Amino acid sequence: MTDVKELIQGKIKTFGNNRTALMPILQAIVEDKNHLDEEDMIEVADALDISTADVYGTATFYTFLDTIPRGKYVIRVCKTISCHMAGKDEIFDTLKDVLKIKEGETTPDKKFTLLIANCMGWCHKGPVMLVNDDIYTELTKEKVIDIINEYQEK
Repeated sequence: MTDVKELIQGKIKTFGNNRTALMPILQAIVEDKNHLDEEDMIEVADALDISTADVYGTATFYTFLDTIPRGKYVIRVCKTISCHMAGKDEIFDTLKDVLKIKEGETTPDKKFTLLIANCMGWCHKGPVMLVNDDIYTELTKEKVIDIINEYQEK
C-alpha cells in the first residue's frame, strides 16, 4: 500500500492542483487500498484546496469509489433488466452460497465482497459480473464456481 500523501502528490503532478484532478486521485486511492476513508478525503481536500464535503460528495456519488473497506476481490453483479432476464438471480444466489455471504458483505477472511451494480455496458453478454477490473460475461452457475475457485487459489 502506497502512502496516500505520496499518491496524491503523484497524481497532482500528472493532473494539476485543481478540481479536475479529484476523480483520478480518488480512483488511485481506491485502486491502492480498495476504499477511501475519512483521512484520505481530508488529505485530498487539503491538497486540492477544496472542501472535504465536496470530496465526500463525489466519493459517495460514484458506485466504484468505495468509502468502506472491501475485500481483496470486489465482486459486482449487474442488476439490469437484461442481466436479470439472462439469469442474474441464479448467478447471485450461487455467489452467496459459495462465499457464504449476503449482498454488501465481506467474507471473514477479507478476500471477497459481494455487491450488486448498475449497468456495466455488457448487456448483450449477460449475466455479467466484475471482479475488481476483470469482466466475466455469459455466466452460468458452473462458470461462477470455477471463477471463484480460481480467485480462492490466488
